[in-house]
Amino acid sequence: MPDAASLDTNARPALEVTALGKRVPLPSGELTILDDIGFAIAAGDSVAIVGASGSGKSTLLSLMAGLDVPSSGEVRLDGAAMSALDEDGRAKVRADKVGFVFQSFQLLPSLTALENVMLPLELRGDADAEGPARATLAKVGLAERLTHYPRQLSGGEQQRVALARAFVTGPSLLLADEPTGNLDTHTGEAVIELLFAMNTDAGTTLVLVTHDEHLAARCSRVLRLDGGRLVDA
Repeated sequence: MPDAASLDTNARPALEVTALGKRVPLPSGELTILDDIGFAIAAGDSVAIVGASGSGKSTLLSLMAGLDVPSSGEVRLDGAAMSALDEDGRAKVRADKVGFVFQSFQLLPSLTALENVMLPLELRGDADAEGPARATLAKVGLAERLTHYPRQLSGGEQQRVALARAFVTGPSLLLADEPTGNLDTHTGEAVIELLFAMNTDAGTTLVLVTHDEHLAARCSRVLRLDGGRLVDA
């Protein structure tokens, strides 16, 4: 049975993108990377962004995360306009509300699995970082690998550490950029099963950038980019 929030058609979107554009100057003229992108994502929804290489998928993800600023339009996260914040303000929003999973894992090689997962909690100033980090690593099946460094872990294990790091802060929004791109098919499927299970358990809003149509079909919505424009929403 739908809950009250899902019945409220006026409920504020978790993420709202309005007339978003990104242009960069080149010696030959201005290059448009994204043009007039608009959509809204409800809390707890799962959305895939698909498109050919160079269609603007990763740029769009960076703008949604506040890692980059748009040339026009805006991104609202839980009703707050990211472009109205300075760099420190956007960093605080990311620390409090956004989790990331990258294709290349982005683990710090000099830190153990446990230390990598503790890091975002420490940066946020949480009093206890180790307890939640240990518990989250146990959820991804790495309770026995806490003291291992990334070089001592397989690709699948490294991405599990990355998943733990993304979820440990309790984000309201999870952004995943080609999360299985560096994994073989079997390992990638296992990681995706884990990602969706953890996402459902946490009630997180998921935005997934992928070129994999099979993976995209697992999400409740698919947004398709072509040449910097949204052609299917």
